[in-house]
Amino acid sequence: MTTLVMGVVNVTPDSFSDGGRWFTPGAAVAHGMSLLEQGADILDVGGESTRPGADRPIREEELHRVIPVIRELSRAGARVSVDTMRASVAAQALEAGASIVNDVSGGLADPEMARVVAATGVPFVVMHWRGHSDTMQGHAFYDNVVPDVCRALSERVGDLCDRGVGQDQLIVDPGFGFAKLAEHNWSLLAHLDALQSLGLPVLVGTSRKAFLGAIGVPKGGAPRPPAERDAATAATTVIAALAGVWGVRVHDVASSIDALHVVAAVEAVR
Repeated sequence: MTTLVMGVVNVTPDSFSDGGRWFTPGAAVAHGMSLLEQGADILDVGGESTRPGADRPIREEELHRVIPVIRELSRAGARVSVDTMRASVAAQALEAGASIVNDVSGGLADPEMARVVAATGVPFVVMHWRGHSDTMQGHAFYDNVVPDVCRALSERVGDLCDRGVGQDQLIVDPGFGFAKLAEHNWSLLAHLDALQSLGLPVLVGTSRKAFLGAIGVPKGGAPRPPAERDAATAATTVIAALAGVWGVRVHDVASSIDALHVVAAVEAVR
């Protein structure tokens, strides 16, 4: 199975990774088209920053940010995912041309999300989640992070299926950086096989996360800024691809495409 590359299109003024560089619709569409040219299989368009401590935009503002971008990218032939925790935003995004819903709360933030996803039959990314950005890091405690996350995702999948969502619609995401400390992220990355054992496609979203910024930095030193974490991200793409995951969600598509080409070249001669 070839690992898919999901390119990130942040239509926010306060993204941790790009600081609002693609905030206007025109800039976001142009960025999305550039990611397509680099080889992205999917464009993930989001209008709410989920960095630790971020405030939520109101619903109308989120719609204003993402709908024009989704409409234009879809018209251009892109396969578009909407990154949202709001069922009403997901519904309008699907009408505008999106064909995947990526909900970092896994449907927990909005009880109507399961109904929207069940009614439309689209793929639904279910992430492990323990609260909104302003509180999530206060919940970063686990008995054993790998089985704890797997158990929580399994329970979430069961609940969604009970509410009419087809199991064949579901993709699971362990939620790197969401209510996770660095050691939790590393453990999850080292045990992607455990997540695969759930029997569902797995999406890995490590791109430019803080735990990668600390790699190679002397103890007590400042972490590398997000834009300087793409080489480390590409290394995690290799790990994810070797584990056979469904997809990786990345900011810099070109480096992850190169990483996947290396994995394919090695696999071809095994």
